[in-house]
Amino acid sequence: MFYGFDVGGTKIEFGAFDDNLNRVATERVATPGDDYNALIEAVAGIIEKYDAQFGAEGKVGLGIPGIERAEDATVLTVNVPAAKGRTLRLDLEKRIGRSVSLNNDANCFALSEAWDEELKNAKTVLGCILGTGFGGGIIVNGKVVNGKNNVAGELGHMRLPIDAWFLLGENAPLFDCGCDKKGCIDNYLSGRGFEQLYEHYYGEKKKAVDIIEAHKQGEANAVEHVDRFMELLAMCMGGLFTAFDPEVVVLGGGLSNFDLIYDELPKRVPKYLLSIANPPKIVKAKHGDAGGVRGAAFLNI
Repeated sequence: MFYGFDVGGTKIEFGAFDDNLNRVATERVATPGDDYNALIEAVAGIIEKYDAQFGAEGKVGLGIPGIERAEDATVLTVNVPAAKGRTLRLDLEKRIGRSVSLNNDANCFALSEAWDEELKNAKTVLGCILGTGFGGGIIVNGKVVNGKNNVAGELGHMRLPIDAWFLLGENAPLFDCGCDKKGCIDNYLSGRGFEQLYEHYYGEKKKAVDIIEAHKQGEANAVEHVDRFMELLAMCMGGLFTAFDPEVVVLGGGLSNFDLIYDELPKRVPKYLLSIANPPKIVKAKHGDAGGVRGAAFLNI
């Protein structure tokens, strides 16, 4: 059995998967706010409950909105304050008496999609989330690429390429990032960035869904904005595709539901690739909110 936990700021979602990777159990509980021991006990209690139900010790994976520091296994996270600076994986291992895998929730999303029936034979899958932020994960031969510092896949903290600054013009916005740097693509390619760019150029705050609807209606500012954004996305994706050369790219997050992306990227990306390269297959994520739990469980395959 494979157990996956998606540990978020408000809830912990659990899923159990059998050897055929079919989900056979689901449970949700509230995430303890600042009580670390309660967090450990909440996860351990679910594990013990389903061990007893299935008569076996499941392999445990945790997905969190954060990163485990490579040197000392402490967790860097904002959304789960109880776990911040604590050795969550090691303490849970001690509590339940078995090994635990832990990874970033974006990596879990990418891993979940890479293990989808239609994609599992792809050697390299790049998962990208166009949501509140822009992030992702790199999957090679069904495994997450973590890197030396566990920051591989933190795509949102790459800087905009020079082509993008030319595209954005003399009045290009230099947005601050939560990582204390400026110009990270997290603030341009995300749903939040989509809205920020519109406000910067047109002086009006609009939700992404409203901008997209205005684009469908042919409103001039929205049409211009979407054209600029699609080119910006293609420029940045071109760099990522050159770095990782994936067979498949899976897009998730709210902005990934903008279907025009799947028409425009294949047409716009090639000019930002090496002349011998072809764009990868670009598809929409299939597993939605379940991706975090699935991916966490599949960390132990």
